[in-house]
Amino acid sequence: MPPPPHSRAPLARSTLIKMGVRIAVVIALTTVFSYLHLHHTLRTEALAQLEQHVSERIQREQAIFLLAEDNLGVVKKALAERIRTLTPEDVGPRFDSLFVRLPDGTVRSRPESFDGTKVPGVFVPRGVTLDEDMRRRLLASYDVLSWYGPAFHVRITDTFVTLPEGPIILYWPERPKWVHDAEPGLMVTELEYFVTSRPENNPERRTLWSEVYLDTVSDSSMTSVTHPLDLEGRQVAAVSQDVLLEELVARTINDHLPGTYNVIFRDDGKLIAHPGMSTKAGEEEHMRRIVERVKARQPGQAVLELPEHGEYLAVGKLRGPGWNFVTVLPEHIVTMPAFQAARYVLLLGLLSLVLELVIMAWVLRHQITRPLESFTQAADRVASGDFHVELDTSRNDELGQLARSFRTMADKVQHREQALREANEGLEQHVEERTRELKEVHLQLVQSARRAGMAEIATNVLHNVGNVLNSVYTSAQLAKELMAGMRLEHVDRVANLLQERQSDLGTFLSQDERGKNVLPFLGKLGQNLLDERQEIITLLDDVGRYTEHVGDIVKVQQNYARTPQMQEPVHLAGLVEDALRINSAGLTRHQVKVVRQLADLPPVLTDKHKTLMILVNLVSNAKYAMDGVPPTERLLTVKLECTASEQVRIQVHDNGMGIAPEMLTRIFQYGFTTRQEGHGFGLHSSALAAQEMGGTLTVHSEGPGHGATFILELPYLEAPPQATRGGSRHF
Repeated sequence: MPPPPHSRAPLARSTLIKMGVRIAVVIALTTVFSYLHLHHTLRTEALAQLEQHVSERIQREQAIFLLAEDNLGVVKKALAERIRTLTPEDVGPRFDSLFVRLPDGTVRSRPESFDGTKVPGVFVPRGVTLDEDMRRRLLASYDVLSWYGPAFHVRITDTFVTLPEGPIILYWPERPKWVHDAEPGLMVTELEYFVTSRPENNPERRTLWSEVYLDTVSDSSMTSVTHPLDLEGRQVAAVSQDVLLEELVARTINDHLPGTYNVIFRDDGKLIAHPGMSTKAGEEEHMRRIVERVKARQPGQAVLELPEHGEYLAVGKLRGPGWNFVTVLPEHIVTMPAFQAARYVLLLGLLSLVLELVIMAWVLRHQITRPLESFTQAADRVASGDFHVELDTSRNDELGQLARSFRTMADKVQHREQALREANEGLEQHVEERTRELKEVHLQLVQSARRAGMAEIATNVLHNVGNVLNSVYTSAQLAKELMAGMRLEHVDRVANLLQERQSDLGTFLSQDERGKNVLPFLGKLGQNLLDERQEIITLLDDVGRYTEHVGDIVKVQQNYARTPQMQEPVHLAGLVEDALRINSAGLTRHQVKVVRQLADLPPVLTDKHKTLMILVNLVSNAKYAMDGVPPTERLLTVKLECTASEQVRIQVHDNGMGIAPEMLTRIFQYGFTTRQEGHGFGLHSSALAAQEMGGTLTVHSEGPGHGATFILELPYLEAPPQATRGGSRHF
């Protein structure tokens, strides 16, 4: 059929493009430009406000630190002058009236006359010798702190003087009993604030701030500012003031701009104040990135960006301790108002779009929807088998073209339906023929599978029987060797000797040197013969048990094709011992040391012979796996335990050749083996037997040279008391 004539622009598409594109462009552009403009404006204002806020906070927060440094200059000057002016006559009586040596060896302010809220206190650690010079410096420090301490206390928590020998003079009204609560052996000169003031650590003799520390006496978090005092070329004291951090931390956490939070940290990244002081790994990484960004800033740069966390940082330096004060402003605080304004613009645009869509729906209903309903009805008639449809093919747009194409399609569908009906009849006949052929092939596959299964059963029987017969042969050989080694010829020699001396047998046995040894020799010989007979009987008992196990193995394999045997109560520890006993000859021959870790479990219900067959195979394989290990290092570990998931687990671990990772998935496949003389039947049949008992057999190995562990897990079905009353016999 020739193609229809070229139609003009489709009505529906032209209407949708004209209206949809116009509205979409207007809405999108208006929203985007509104958001960008507001975001830029708000960001500029927010960062300016943030920078001003941090600058003001820096001035306010650092005032206490600068005040403390200024105070130290005044105290240092006054203390130097007071030390020079004090004479020995001024020191002696006043010193003894103010301070006393206590029974614990320390010198402290006299408790009966000391009021720590008004005057400073003195603490001299135990073992410090008070010479004349130290007494003068102590009293001078006491006088200076009495003058200046109350005045400084208006803003500063405490003021104190530390002597290099260990004494401390402290004015701290909130902790008036500090000097009496201090431990006798407390050496404040070992603390960081004083150590850094020594000449070797502070050659420039600068005023230094300590790290934040916890005062052990008052249990307060603080930092200390210290200025050393040198007279005549040596350090005679260190003047200090403490700044408690509780108020600073509280203001840092609670006093902030809306939506922001404040952080104070040292240049090495150690936190001074942070909301929550969290130790979570994610927040530690976040704080580390803030510290790195602050350290990498350019000189004079007050506002930074942290784009990976979507934050702005306003940074300032606290003069004095040199700490970094940072206010963190999340970017969403800036973008949220812009986003909300843009959302209103978008909402108005959507309302405009809805109005346009209402108009467009009215147009489409008259121009497109009603004609399409006619097409739907025609399609239903074609689906029901009526191919004679009537459509308006006079229109010159895409609907007219669609009507003509639909008529052509209906005609072709009618012809193809007829052809399909004819082809279907031939297909049904062909399917019947193929079905018969598949049934025949299926019967052949079933017979082949049955023969393969019979061959596998026979192979498993031979493999397991071979393992037991090796033990039978070994026990028989040992019994034969014991029989051959019995010293029966000694009995004949003793009998001949006694027969020769039969006439004077009593004298011979009591006085002759050889006769005296006859009776002890006969006793030892008899005991040796009894011991060797018992060993032979034990070996023959083992032969009997092994022979009985051969029959059980055959029965187990014969029952693979039938329903499983009835479960019976079994002591698994005894069953493990039986498996080791069956392989004992081979283990002894290979010089394998066996370590037992067997839990004392009550009897469980399981198939005893299948379990024993699995354990015999695992022990035998472990023995061969250690051939490459020096005999003195061969170690076989057998572990029995009950797991938390109601399972009994038996592990057989060897330190032998190990298993490569690519072999772990194939180790239980039929016919797979790593030994040249192996057949690959034992592990396959063992895995099947474990599955039949409702358990699993798995293997784990770290790789070649690291040994292997085979794990047998069975359901923990504890046998009822009446079932175990008579015990359970094992091989």
